[in-house]
Amino acid sequence: MPAAHYEEVTARSAINRVSGMPFKWSLNPYQGCVHDCHYCYARRYHAFKDLNAGQDFSGVIFVKTNIARVLREELRRPTWTREEVAIGTATDPYQPIEGRYRLTRACLEAFADHGSPVSLVSKGTLIVRDLDLLARLAAGPGCTVVFSITTLDRDLWLKLEPGTPPPDKRLWAMQRLVEAGVRAGVLIAPVLPGLTDGPRQLEAVVRAAAGHQAQFLGARILYLQPGTREHFLGFLQAEYPGLLAEYRRLFPGAYTPKPFQDEIRSTVAEFKKQYRLVDRPAPAPQVIHQLSLVGVERQGSAC
Repeated sequence: MPAAHYEEVTARSAINRVSGMPFKWSLNPYQGCVHDCHYCYARRYHAFKDLNAGQDFSGVIFVKTNIARVLREELRRPTWTREEVAIGTATDPYQPIEGRYRLTRACLEAFADHGSPVSLVSKGTLIVRDLDLLARLAAGPGCTVVFSITTLDRDLWLKLEPGTPPPDKRLWAMQRLVEAGVRAGVLIAPVLPGLTDGPRQLEAVVRAAAGHQAQFLGARILYLQPGTREHFLGFLQAEYPGLLAEYRRLFPGAYTPKPFQDEIRSTVAEFKKQYRLVDRPAPAPQVIHQLSLVGVERQGSAC
């Protein structure tokens, strides 16, 4: 895979309103991702910049160098009510370039200083660098970390997501966070029909998550929107051509039929019972708000 080109850009806003998702606000310090996961739904966003969802997505990475400063300005606004912000919804906040720019860390510092809760989604093991901040957030306004794991099969992992840390290293990082008091768990995402949806594959992930003290576990089935769809079907054509017909049947649109999704979730639920993996609930919103106010008073913020 050729070296990525990093382009520094300035952000006009940091926190973005989101619709149709289980969260209302998101933040992404980067756009594009060298993890190069072939199924990534965020590939389609590169088309908005007249780039393609294939090599450009992993080869051209936009770095929002001013995002922490803009974030602090937004957090100081009287209208900001300290709702949870999801970090890493469109690109991994802990891809390797974070080691150089430290933008995710700077944003976490801003959220901690202003007593505002966060959640993060990542495959990156660099996250353990920020254990101090994540623990501070967890003890104050609230912090949830979701580690995305698709499979524990090494050969399949290398084909599906060639630029990511190994799944066992992600589980190690998750356990480090849990032991430090951070609510962290696993999302089996995406579940790929014909590749990672077999009972043995799903059981292996659930068993490993439970063994590494996951605080929760969920599953999300692959969905294929324009941009990502063309790229992923091209990947199947090259690597697993025998699955193409089945994918075209299962994906008449972006989503698989509901019975298929229900079956996967039911299977995962049974394995969670078997391995006694009980989801630890997130703090109630009113508790988060009260704690965040205490944090702001201690920081002397003008929020």
